[in-house]
Amino acid sequence: MLNESEGAATVVEPWRDARRAVDERVADLLGRMTLREKVAQLYGIWLGMADGDGDVAPFQHDLVDADLDWPSVIKQGLGQLTRPLGSAPVTPVAGTTRIAEMQADIVAANRFGIPAMVHEECLSGLMAWGATIYPTALAWGASFDPGLVGAMAGQLGAMMRELGVHQGLAPVLDVARDPRWGRTEETMGEDPYLVATLGAAYVRGLETAGVVATLKHLVGYSASRGARNFGPVAIGRRELADVLLPPFLHALTEGGARSVMHSYAEVDGVPPAADGQLLTRLLREEWGFAGTVVSDYFGVTFIETQHGLSDTAEATAALALTAGVDVELPTVRCYGDALVAAVRSGRVNESFVDRATARVLRQKCELGLLDPDWEQPTVDGRRTLDPEPARVLARRIARESVVLLTNDGTLPLAPGARVALVGPQAATVEAMIGCYTFPSHVGSQFPGTSLGIDIPTLLDALAAELGADRVEHAPGCDVLDDNRDGIAQAVAAAERAEVCVLALGDRAGLFGRGTSGEGCDVTDLRLPGVQPELLEAVLATGTPVALVLFSGRPYALGRYAGRLAAIVQAFFPGEEGGPAVAEVLSGAAEPGGRLPVSVPADPFASAAGYLTPVLGRLNGASSVDPTALFPFGHGLSYSDFTWSAFHQSAQRVDTTGEVTVGLTVTNTGDRDGSDVVQLYLHDPVAQVTRPVMRLVGYAKVRLAPGESSTVEFRVPAAAASFTGLAGRRIVEPGEVELRIAASSAVVRHVARVELTGQEVTLGQTHFATVGVNVS
Repeated sequence: MLNESEGAATVVEPWRDARRAVDERVADLLGRMTLREKVAQLYGIWLGMADGDGDVAPFQHDLVDADLDWPSVIKQGLGQLTRPLGSAPVTPVAGTTRIAEMQADIVAANRFGIPAMVHEECLSGLMAWGATIYPTALAWGASFDPGLVGAMAGQLGAMMRELGVHQGLAPVLDVARDPRWGRTEETMGEDPYLVATLGAAYVRGLETAGVVATLKHLVGYSASRGARNFGPVAIGRRELADVLLPPFLHALTEGGARSVMHSYAEVDGVPPAADGQLLTRLLREEWGFAGTVVSDYFGVTFIETQHGLSDTAEATAALALTAGVDVELPTVRCYGDALVAAVRSGRVNESFVDRATARVLRQKCELGLLDPDWEQPTVDGRRTLDPEPARVLARRIARESVVLLTNDGTLPLAPGARVALVGPQAATVEAMIGCYTFPSHVGSQFPGTSLGIDIPTLLDALAAELGADRVEHAPGCDVLDDNRDGIAQAVAAAERAEVCVLALGDRAGLFGRGTSGEGCDVTDLRLPGVQPELLEAVLATGTPVALVLFSGRPYALGRYAGRLAAIVQAFFPGEEGGPAVAEVLSGAAEPGGRLPVSVPADPFASAAGYLTPVLGRLNGASSVDPTALFPFGHGLSYSDFTWSAFHQSAQRVDTTGEVTVGLTVTNTGDRDGSDVVQLYLHDPVAQVTRPVMRLVGYAKVRLAPGESSTVEFRVPAAAASFTGLAGRRIVEPGEVELRIAASSAVVRHVARVELTGQEVTLGQTHFATVGVNVS
């Protein structure tokens, strides 16, 4: 192709021609690159990762290269810039200006002028100073609302693109298996169907905005022994196939995710970073994934230093690259000189470098980074990272995720009631924010730095709702320490009040610096610190107590539930969480959430979610009762709903067919409200043990007083599929039950369906979704 410029004809190389097909451009560019230039596309650089006193990634300070030579590192090009906005408190102007300067250096240094991709964390919003903090992922699960999750991701993605960020490290698709695990707060719950559908909605929102979504963490991370972060995982292939993998498959095939991050944890002795059966055979060959696999931070190095599969950086690079890890993050150790040496020594074939580099270049091409007119954007001083529409959506998600667990009529609070607001979570912004937020994750490493955003506390919000003269505050104790000096003051406040609102819960942190979050695992599910003592002391006053939990995991409440007037669960509800919870307490808003995880009764009983076969439930073979105090899907309303006109389209359906079941929901109360209709499947006889019931569909219905809606589920027979004895996903003939329920423990209607015909084997990329129609 010729390009006319000021009368002179110049030849445009095919890879620069934006009119050509992506694969053609990538092949042309790849063919022009040296080995070192190709390898330079396969790692990131994290400038500033040594700032602050504590690690924000596992073993970070053990692996920091404090003497990084920037000009030398970028002279052959660079694959990624790691968290330039999210590693230190910087304004949007300073951050985007600095990114533009670094990109200009990178473009000028390499002979092709290829810029780097920029990635940031974005689980609870962009993890940057001053950016909107949305509710944490467990709160998304409690919302049971994919539309809201998708809207949040779309809003977030649009802002990231404006800032010049190309890739977001979210969502987390790990299915919660044991709430003692510190990263439970980052999951969307204990059910794979809920996680899959919400996760796909998030991915669609981010990808539609033009940002590469990165699925975390493939796979098994949440199923570690003893719920220990990084712990070994010993699970069977059916748990892997039927519980842990489906959310990833659905987010790829339906969400369109273009990147996957491998897990830290080893699964049956093989770390995913070195598992070619997982990253190449399953992900690429069976699922057809064509995007990039990026390492979790330092995850390639951990093959050597933590898992002991190699003893040199060269051998480690060969293992990871051959298995299918395309990009080493957050910074280079194994994929730089060591990988070049591995190729030249014959330890790894250069074709594996070509394979990974082509994937990276294809993504850069899709993002416009190879186009001649590409420019790194910057913003001016008018740009806020916390605009009003984002705050409005953050509050809406928070409202929809607040779960009312029990209520004797004390809530909503009576107008004019004298309220004692006590507890360590009452007057602190930390009650609202999870681990993967800038203040918790990074800001704590920079003492004296302001939050950069307004985060009202529950005290602020409740005083605004009820009037400051109606609310008396006393903290009582702290979340983290054992100081009991304030308990007497809290008790006195409760005795003077008509109602006591007791705010307890977690403090998110990293690697033991909190009670919830990455590396903050626990051995049991008692409330942290001396909070149980404060709770008992306040209950002893005889004043009705409404417990509000701001936490990252469920806590065992069996000792208290019968003595509490009400329990409100808010999973780190974000910057607008204080007003959202205050509105629920006052009655200005409806508690819209349902539990995405079971709440246990006993803090010491073996943790067990609802997805268990018969012998996983209470039975005469064991003296331990694992029955949840509040089951998955549970949640109360301030309004009343009736379900009527149950119907099903057929009693017999072929194993390749479909059946419709439905009902009418009517708001019979005197206020607006929402109900969540949940559809579970029970398979009484199968060739392998099955969960007693599992979620296969759900619908959130919002109704005014007296209003009705019809909810219909179109259920394919494939919704009954599972991994059979031969290791293939099958649909067996036989009888199943479709249970329409208010929770996993409260079934309102059972539709018995006989699946007829032959056993059907489904493809490896089949994920059965249930169609929902609300009219």
